Amino acid sequence: MKKQTAGRKNLGELAPKFAELNDDVLFGEVWAREDKLSARDRSLITIAALFSAGQFPQLKAHLLLGKEHGLKKQEIVEVFTQLAFYCGWPKAWSSFAMIEEVFGNEEENDKGLTDLFPIGDENVGYAKYFSGKSYLYPISTSQVPMFNVTFEPGCRNAWHIHHAEAGGGQMLIVLSGRGWYQEEGKPARALAKGDVVNIPANVKHWHGAAKDCYFQHIAVEVPGTNGSTEWFDILSDELYDKLR
Repeated sequence: MKKQTAGRKNLGELAPKFAELNDDVLFGEVWAREDKLSARDRSLITIAALFSAGQFPQLKAHLLLGKEHGLKKQEIVEVFTQLAFYCGWPKAWSSFAMIEEVFGNEEENDKGLTDLFPIGDENVGYAKYFSGKSYLYPISTSQVPMFNVTFEPGCRNAWHIHHAEAGGGQMLIVLSGRGWYQEEGKPARALAKGDVVNIPANVKHWHGAAKDCYFQHIAVEVPGTNGSTEWFDILSDELYDKLR
């Protein structure tokens, strides 16, 4: 989960201790305990609590956060429909417009992927370097090559290096779903819609989907001198299953 700074940004001068507790304890410690509850589940719980309390300004903020954590428009609609019977019909009336405001008319298919770019064809040419099925759509093959890469749940690519004598490397821009990125010798980084990863040349790494959802990113090939890609083994299921 991204480091929270809203407390210090909005209340740092007026209530610095409150801002510290908000950013460092509530979000920095409690929300970060993803080995106990996922950020997605914590968002759903918090949204339900704020709805029941009628805390609409905070509710909107957490709808935005829930969207970032992978909650879908129709899931929130269903939650508010059920809560209306227990927490009050007027609250539901007041909240549905908020869902539309936050999620808009963004269309998603049954895989939770946006339709900004086509999924493309199954990536059979590189299938041996992936743990499951992936799909590839070329957005641009001139100037700066860019590809829409889609991973099925649990699919990840093998450890690899983008070699270059100068320049080179890769950028990832996450479009939808949740996934992982890891450099050799460093902890894995959880990824969600809107995240950007800058991968320097000559750095060993892997990336792919979370276990329970599809994952989609744009892969941007940074121009470099004498560039090539070297592939290694795929991260073992044992180590992948430990990621939270």
